[in-house]
Amino acid sequence: MKTNAVLHHHPEAVDTVGAKRLMGRHSAGEGFLKGFVRHADVDRFYCHATKADHFHDFQRRVAAFRGRDDKPTEWISPKTMMRTHRPGCLVVPGPGIDDYSWQRRHHDPRGYSLCGLTHTIASARVMNSLGALLTAPVQPWDAVVCTSRAVKVSVERVIEDYADYLRQRIGAKPRQPVQLPIIPLGVDCSAFEDTEKTRPLRAEWRNKLKIADDSVVVLFLGRLSFHAKAHPMPMYLALQMATRRSGKKIHLIQAGEFSNKDIEREFRETAKEFCPEVDAIFVDGRSAEVRAGVWRAADIFTSLSDNIQESFGLTPIEAKAAGLPLVVTDWDGYRDTVRNGIDGITIPTRMPKAPFGEEIAFGHLSEMVSYDRYVGQVSQCTSVDIDAAADAFAQLCGDAALRRRMGDSGRTHAKENFDWSVVVAAYQNLWDELERLRRDGKEVAARKANQPADPLWNDPFAVFSSYPTAPLTERDRVAAASDSAIEQLSRFYRFGMNTFASDYLLSREMTEAVLRALIAYGPSTVGDLTRMVPQERRADTVRTVAWLGKMGLIRLNGDSATAAGADATPAEAAE
Repeated sequence: MKTNAVLHHHPEAVDTVGAKRLMGRHSAGEGFLKGFVRHADVDRFYCHATKADHFHDFQRRVAAFRGRDDKPTEWISPKTMMRTHRPGCLVVPGPGIDDYSWQRRHHDPRGYSLCGLTHTIASARVMNSLGALLTAPVQPWDAVVCTSRAVKVSVERVIEDYADYLRQRIGAKPRQPVQLPIIPLGVDCSAFEDTEKTRPLRAEWRNKLKIADDSVVVLFLGRLSFHAKAHPMPMYLALQMATRRSGKKIHLIQAGEFSNKDIEREFRETAKEFCPEVDAIFVDGRSAEVRAGVWRAADIFTSLSDNIQESFGLTPIEAKAAGLPLVVTDWDGYRDTVRNGIDGITIPTRMPKAPFGEEIAFGHLSEMVSYDRYVGQVSQCTSVDIDAAADAFAQLCGDAALRRRMGDSGRTHAKENFDWSVVVAAYQNLWDELERLRRDGKEVAARKANQPADPLWNDPFAVFSSYPTAPLTERDRVAAASDSAIEQLSRFYRFGMNTFASDYLLSREMTEAVLRALIAYGPSTVGDLTRMVPQERRADTVRTVAWLGKMGLIRLNGDSATAAGADATPAEAAE
């Protein structure tokens, strides 16, 4: 068996069918879970979830991805994450591991490692979470996986800029807080193999889309968004030029989803205006049937991404697995996955240097512009070499042998480097290394005695201790308000307004036992009552005493002596 981990699960993060807006993180999340289930070679699958229905969704997906239900699944809630029998790593589907590190500090920072993952890093939420790595109790045995070299450089830049500020502001000397390994996203290469079953799809879909056998089909697959994915103008202009340079009839299939009718109208009208000699075809890329068909119908894949929302890019790997040559921008993660001149052609990009983007950043910081508009504004200021793109399209359109050679190279490269079997193994090797660091490494900012686990989210009974007249302590004495307190208790349990905090109180049965003891043996200290229950329920007991006082069923600071004639305290009687 290989190294296992606990996977944090939320249905929304892996849903590629019901998502209102299908994003790359949905495809990546679903792909990772499917890849892990099929290739991890573990004895069971652990699900970290906050709700039972999230765990049930995890169970259904695991069974569906395996095609059978032959391995157990286990629900690990945040409250039970410290159990010793679960794996030593919690994997979360984003870079924000800071909150989870505070949760862990409530128990044991060495209890397990945290492993996060970058998707887009351009949003304010993600930027804040990267900065929080310098102040949260993350440890050297934690990691945030960067999906590309470009992403790692950007993450390090954000962390270092914030560390420099902290040095100026408070004299702190923060160091690199977590491991930042580079592990790419993966794809299921077998799903793109050319087989007897899939081979007829090429002719079927070309006929359906009215494309002749000798025509060249260029495919773009992804969200159809000029502000948050890839501005189509360089692609349209380059393909129009390539049509004339190559003398070939070019069909451009754009398979994806429009966010609204206005964006759809813009795409359709600009395609007619700027590449009139190209047959621009739009299909709904949300359909699995459509995606399977257009992969087979295409001769070339393209994605001239120019958006900082992009960080890795799954579709170029899928295109390589499908055996298609690529024309893509020399941009972020594409630089790691597409080898120029071997399995595709990369197109140069240019972006202004700092500080010429400070006004754009301030617009988003001040909430004058939305996140979508922010990334779109950066995109508008990013250039793609259209002439180079036109040459690349023309070269590939006119040379079928080159297309086959690049396609074959790409398929082999994808299988050897980006198949989920390879990527999951890389994660399991990382978890092994984190385990070693957790065993041997030195803890950073170890918690001191009586120090709150999270100073900004401390025990409310400490933060607001100045509010009440006096605190309730284990030295305080309490007494039953009447001999009928147990009968009266049932009345209070009938109303939700009295029981909505029941997760933090004793059970009804144990509460009745406390009242019964007070009635039978007279006043007692709160400390005596806590000894009636298991040690782990001590806090529940103190809170329940306060609740009973709120309901008028006990008197706080009751008689100072045990009731006359009583032979034992409630705790002694319980023993």
